[in-house]
Amino acid sequence: MELVQDARNAREVRQALKLVAPLHVAWPSEADCERALADFASYHVSHGLGLLDALISACAVGRSDTLCTFNVKHCRVVSGLETAQPYER
Repeated sequence: MELVQDARNAREVRQALKLVAPLHVAWPSEADCERALADFASYHVSHGLGLLDALISACAVGRSDTLCTFNVKHCRVVSGLETAQPYER
């Protein structure tokens, strides 16, 4: 959804959807949503944690997954979250 959000036109929406089509979708559990709300309420103002970043981070923590991202700045406040750079730029 974040890739679609950043699209500037219909062609870029199609490209984003094509890019993620082969990937597994991990849906948030109720516990993930509760954690995301708590983290968002605690860290949105103080650390700039965004709504989607809170939800994505909560899902990664709930699944004990490593979040591959270049946007470590905002989500580093989420306890228990492991991050990794997805590739060298």
